[in-house]
Amino acid sequence: MDNSPIMIALNLIAAAALLIWAVRLVRTGFERAFGGELRQWLKHSTSNRFAAATTGAAAAMFLQSSTAVAMLLAGFMSAGAISGAAGLAIMLGADLGSAIVVQILTSPISALTPLLLILGVVIFLRSSRRNLRQVGRILIGLALIFLSLDLIREASTPLAQSDAAKSTMAYLSGDVFTAFLLAALFAWLVHSSVAAVLLFATLAAQGALPLGAAVAMVLGANLGGAFIAFFLTLHAEVEVRRVILGNLVLRGGGACIALGLLFWLDADILPGATAQQQTLNVHLAFNGALLLAGMLLLKPSTQLARFLLPDTGRASTEYNRSVLDPTVMNHPARAFACAQRELVDIGNRIENMLRDAMPLFDSFDEEVAVKVRSEQRTISRMSHDLRVYLSGIRSSDPNEDTGTRAFDLAGVATNLESGADVISRKMVSLARQKHLEKTNFSDEGRRDLSEFHDRVLRNLQHGIAVLMSEDVGAARELVEQKETIREIEQILERKHLTRLRQGLAESIETSAIHIDVLRSLKMLNTAFAMIAYPLLEEQGELLESRLAGG
Repeated sequence: MDNSPIMIALNLIAAAALLIWAVRLVRTGFERAFGGELRQWLKHSTSNRFAAATTGAAAAMFLQSSTAVAMLLAGFMSAGAISGAAGLAIMLGADLGSAIVVQILTSPISALTPLLLILGVVIFLRSSRRNLRQVGRILIGLALIFLSLDLIREASTPLAQSDAAKSTMAYLSGDVFTAFLLAALFAWLVHSSVAAVLLFATLAAQGALPLGAAVAMVLGANLGGAFIAFFLTLHAEVEVRRVILGNLVLRGGGACIALGLLFWLDADILPGATAQQQTLNVHLAFNGALLLAGMLLLKPSTQLARFLLPDTGRASTEYNRSVLDPTVMNHPARAFACAQRELVDIGNRIENMLRDAMPLFDSFDEEVAVKVRSEQRTISRMSHDLRVYLSGIRSSDPNEDTGTRAFDLAGVATNLESGADVISRKMVSLARQKHLEKTNFSDEGRRDLSEFHDRVLRNLQHGIAVLMSEDVGAARELVEQKETIREIEQILERKHLTRLRQGLAESIETSAIHIDVLRSLKMLNTAFAMIAYPLLEEQGELLESRLAGG
């Protein structure tokens, strides 16, 4: 192997990049295969702070990321399904879960790398079922994590003999504060504290990173990891931001305190047979201690977050400043970009409408109902203005086809408008009817509706993401979810009919409303799934009305 400084750096950067990608591969595999189940588990396992923390830890172990848990949590908290205290307990548990993941990924199971890779590729390529393909993705990701760690070990071996590297690492060992900040920045940049900790621990195992610097950098990765969710939720509901801020204060503040201890503690007394194990043990012990302290300080922490982020009135949704710039209508690329941004705004508004509408079935609030209908009128006006705008886009190049793109985006606008109409006219009316009739869903029926609503809400978010990214893979998944939602709706209808046959009074009283809510949610899901069709058709991914095989 070429041991020149440039090649050593390139090999190390490439191995670190593979590690970051592999961790993401595992996370997205779990999200796509079991995201719905994880969401429901997260939502229903918050009976007390310890159950919430355990759920958060398990979810982070599956997703390989406490940040991913924070994003799932944000959706539930915005809908009022999880309290602030339970949310903070979930986040503290997720921090510990991500530390456990690191221990697992550095265990002897790495010897299974060839088997995991072969099995993963076979499952991914040979399976026609979406969930099984994602299991294959997970196995491939795990194999690549172990492979990348081997590559990091191999690439970092020459560093132990390099005088320049020794000087740099010696400096970091003597200036743990700089090492701490660099690690925090790195973890934030790669959006994965798991990948960062694995990298630092592996470098320590090779002797390329002194133990004191490695411990400081692991603590810095915890601070950087807490900042990831903080920046991703800057525009979320205030309740969500309070939980993320509370976690940042506890995890980041705890990391700073632990860093202070390094100034008078001898790193060699840390438990562990090797430098790598000592580094990982510090990471695990820190997050375990953080969870215990957080459980004791849960109430003061939530009160502090409430003090730092007081309640603010929501901005009125009546005011809408359009991003449709009439001065660029002769520049199709820029004009279509404006249209896409307007569609994203419409999609976000519909998502908020759905969040507001579903609680009306539990406690009808006329003010909320009026707000939802007012928002529908705003969306109808935006959709009309957008279609007019698209019809006026022209190109100075006579050979450039702007009509197809304009037609596709106008179709998306129409579908989204019909989705908003389903919420405001159908769902709100059904909620009002249930309120006036003074009836209640059965416990099982209400749970079915809630879980179905959560699935549809997740698909709405997925549709908005496709609209922004135009990612073909994500579009394909969105269309696949349309069929999944149809199947689930049929299953839930059969379950409801079973309750009717059993003579449950609550099911009988609310039968028509229950079925109509299920069908309304399915119609809304279809409206957002249609976002994917123009993109897939353009890429040749559609065969008439179904996805092309691949």
